Parts: sequence; structure tokens; C-alpha cells
Amino acid sequence: MRLDELLAEVQTRIDAVRGTRDRVHQLLEAVVGVGRGLDLDQVLRRIVETAAQLVDARYGALGVIGPDGRRLSQFLTVGLSEEEGARIGPLPSGHGILGEIIRRPEPLRLSELGAHPASHGFPPGHPPMRTFLGVPIRVREEVFGNLYLTDKKGGWDFDEEDEAVIATLSVAAGVAIDNARLYQSSQRQRRWLQAGTEITHHLLSGSPRTQVLELMARWAGEITEARLSEVSVPVTGAGQLVVELSLDAEGCPDQGREGWVLPVEGTLPGAAHRTGAPVASTDLASDPDYGADPRAPEGLGPAVAVPLGTGPQAAHGVLLLARPSGAPVFTGEELDPLAAFAGQAAVALELADRRSEAEQLALLEDRDRIARDLHDLAIQRLFATGMTLQSAARLVDHPGAAERVQRAVGDLDETIKIIRSTIFGLRDRGEDSGPGLRSRVVRAVGEAATALGFPPRLSMEGLLDTDVPPAVADHVVAVLTELLSNAARHAHATRVEIGLRAASGEVVLTVEDDGRGIPDGGRRSGLANLGERALGVGGSFAIAPARDGGGSRLVWRAPLPAGG
Repeated sequence: MRLDELLAEVQTRIDAVRGTRDRVHQLLEAVVGVGRGLDLDQVLRRIVETAAQLVDARYGALGVIGPDGRRLSQFLTVGLSEEEGARIGPLPSGHGILGEIIRRPEPLRLSELGAHPASHGFPPGHPPMRTFLGVPIRVREEVFGNLYLTDKKGGWDFDEEDEAVIATLSVAAGVAIDNARLYQSSQRQRRWLQAGTEITHHLLSGSPRTQVLELMARWAGEITEARLSEVSVPVTGAGQLVVELSLDAEGCPDQGREGWVLPVEGTLPGAAHRTGAPVASTDLASDPDYGADPRAPEGLGPAVAVPLGTGPQAAHGVLLLARPSGAPVFTGEELDPLAAFAGQAAVALELADRRSEAEQLALLEDRDRIARDLHDLAIQRLFATGMTLQSAARLVDHPGAAERVQRAVGDLDETIKIIRSTIFGLRDRGEDSGPGLRSRVVRAVGEAATALGFPPRLSMEGLLDTDVPPAVADHVVAVLTELLSNAARHAHATRVEIGLRAASGEVVLTVEDDGRGIPDGGRRSGLANLGERALGVGGSFAIAPARDGGGSRLVWRAPLPAGG
């Protein structure tokens, strides 16, 4: 009997040694397994799955602590089906027992989870859980997150050996997470550099500004995995921002957002524009500080707004990036390269603006030269020709021939007037110009080029500054501004042609583009206002397809006073 007892005890110890050996082998395989791969999401998933297998836990979870150090920004689970997860509802943010380990990052073992003072119970639909084991995961002395394991299979409690195994795994997990984060950071930095290089190349090679802004927003949205990528530009002297470009998660334009005016106060882009520094929110949809945008898309979560420029009142606008609700918040590791990218884009935009100003200066100098040549050569020769014809008319006896000569003299005088009006328009330089219709139209077209992304084609005929009354000129400028704004916001055109003519007793404004046209069921309140303007001065407003079949052609007419 004594020998049997000794043999049984030896066999028990042999089985224990074998169990320990097998568990050590499992732990070693787990340590090696969690270190495989460099994708952070896959590494986190592998860690929590391995932890649950090592201690025979029915349920496992890994919570990533957010930047504030008090709440969970990410929560991965194993053991729960999709139906059970749907019944539970929103994932926990770090209250109750989960928050206990956040506040005190030390291993915690419980035989009865609900008996702990910090336990708040389970939400409706949550499966029952009794035993509990929680262990923090440290990455370079920083608590990255926590492993949570519940309900050891067989109804057993988690013991000291289980705690030691998970604590050892957490050390290996910290190394694996650190490696994955470093790799992820290097890949993200490479993509930011690639994006900055491509944007600078497009700007300096003369690409349209809107195309460059779209490229910038698309790159930033892809790298940060944003659901919304938006560029807002300041409205001069209005204290507001207007959404110039808005892209969804697929990189497609959100036409409902483009053209929307945002107040500076109470919006995330407004805060970044006002302070000149990046501003972040952990949950944009529920953030009470940034709720002044009633048309913000639903389901937005973590967001950041970065100014395109340095210092307060960033001149080039603000880049807004927003992830879906429940996604990880923007960390400092992400904000630094994002701010550098925005700064590089702002420098490139500034260089493009300077290049555009230099081209404009060269154009104005060329206009001055043309104006001098017209004045010194063309007008003088026409005037001399007219004088010659007037002298010759006295020598013509035939009444019909004399009438034709006088008519030719009158045509020459009219031509001289047109050339003089053209010279006034060529010499118009914006700030120094008078209130003439030509100068106002040139200024409106120049301002629209920024929103369109390309300069429209402009042609003007007739004595616009002398024959068009100021009241009618005001209507012409207002109608032109509205039509150009519509072309920039809704038409998505690549070509806009503008014609303005004062002749035959009327002034005619024509705006034609190659965009997508005006849909039959689209909003026409703005166009109706233009029609009312025309009727108010006795004119008309017509909408038709463009002459080449694509886009639209809009013609606004108003009569001129007799004798003008």
C-alpha cells in the first residue's frame, strides 16, 4: 500500500512536470507568435486570442488606453458572437472593473467579478461572467492597455500560475506592439513624404489649385483612414469659413457640404483657423464645444483640424479630418507628421500664389504695352484716315457716294471710341481702377479663378463704361458673380467662357461652361433670383444647354437707355 501511494505521488508529480513543460512550451510558442507580423491591428488581435487560449478563458478582451489616460479608445474582444456583441451595444470606455486596472495598472484576479466594489454590473444582453483576470500591457514603461480575461473553462478560478503566464505574455506583447507601432509610424511617415512630394510637384508644375486641394485632401484621408476629408477657406472680412472641398471615405466629393458656410466660433475648423494650431476632438458628433455646424455628417467620431499656414488666421484655410464613431482617436504620433504635411502644403500654395501674382504682373505689363500701341498707332492712324475722308467728301458730287463717305467717317469715330474704352479696360489694375463696369467684371472674373481652379475666358465688346448705367452695371456684376459661384460649386466644369457685350440698345451677359448642366429637379432658387433681376430692369434671363451639347449656357439681357 505504501509503495502504491509513493508510485501514485511520483506519477502525479511527473504529470505536473509534464503539464508545466507543456504550458511552458505553449507560452514560448505564444511569445514567438505574438511577435510575428507588423500590422498593429493584427498583432493586437493575436495577443488577446493567445491570452485566452493560454489560460482557458471563455472570453477575452484587450483595451487600448486613450491619450487622456482615463478612457479606452479601442476595445477588441474574443469569445463573443456578432449577435451577442450587437445585443450588448456600444463597447465599454473604461468604467467599473475595467477602469480599476486603468487607475491602478497592476494584475487583478477575482473569483467573483460582481463582488468587487468597483463592479457596476453588466448591461442588458451581456453574457454572465464570474471569474476575472486583468493584466496591464506596458510599452517602454508606458501603459498601452490592458488584457481582460473572464470565465475560466470548467468553472475553475484563475490561479497564480495563470497570472504569471499572462504577465509573461504581456511583456512579449509590449515588445510586439512597440515593433508594430514603429513600423506603422515609419510607413506613415513614408506616405506623408510621398504625398508632400506629389502635391509640391503638381503645384509647381502649374496644376489647378482645386485639383491640388483635392489631391491633398485625398492623401490625408487615406493615410489617416478618415471618413471625412474637408478643406475650408476663409471668407475675407466676414469672419467665416466656406467649405471649398469635401471628400467622403471613398474619396468622392460631398456636394451637400461644398459651398457650406461655417462660423469660426463653435466649429473645429474655426478653432484651428483662429488659433493657428491643430485642434482635436475625441468625438466630434457629441463634442459640446464644436456643435455649430448643423449639416455635419452623422456618425463622426475622432477628428482633427489643421491650419494650412502658420500663425493665427491661417490664410490658406483649414484641413479637417474625421474618423467614424468608435475609431481610434488621433494621437500625438499622428498629429506631428500631419501638421508638417499641412505646413508643406501651405508653403507650396504660397509659392503657387506668388507665381500667379508674377504672371498677373507680366500680363498687366503686356496690357500696358498693347494700350500704348493702340493709343499711339491705331487711334492716330484712324483719326488721320477720318480727317482725310472728311476732306475728300467735299470733293464728291454724287449724293450716294458722299453719304457713304460720311457713314465711313462715323464708323471710324465709333471705332475710335471702342478702342479708347478697350484701352481703359487694359489699363485697369484692380485697386487703382475706377467704378467702370469693365474693371468690376475683370475683378470678379479674377476672384472666381481661385474657386474654379482655372481662369475663365473673358471677352468684352462695346462701350461698357459709358453706355451701361450704374444701376444696370450693378445687376450685371451681381449676376456674373452668382453664375461663376454656381459654376464653381455645382457644375464641376473645366472650362467657363464669359461674354459681355453692349450694342444694339442692350447689354448681354453670357456664361457658358462644359460642366454637368442643370438637372431638371435641381434647386433653382438662385437662378430664379437672376430672372427677377432681369425682369426688374425690363430684360430677360434664359437657360439652355451649351452649344457643344455639354454643360449649360446662361444669357442675361437688359435694355440700355436710348441715346446711350
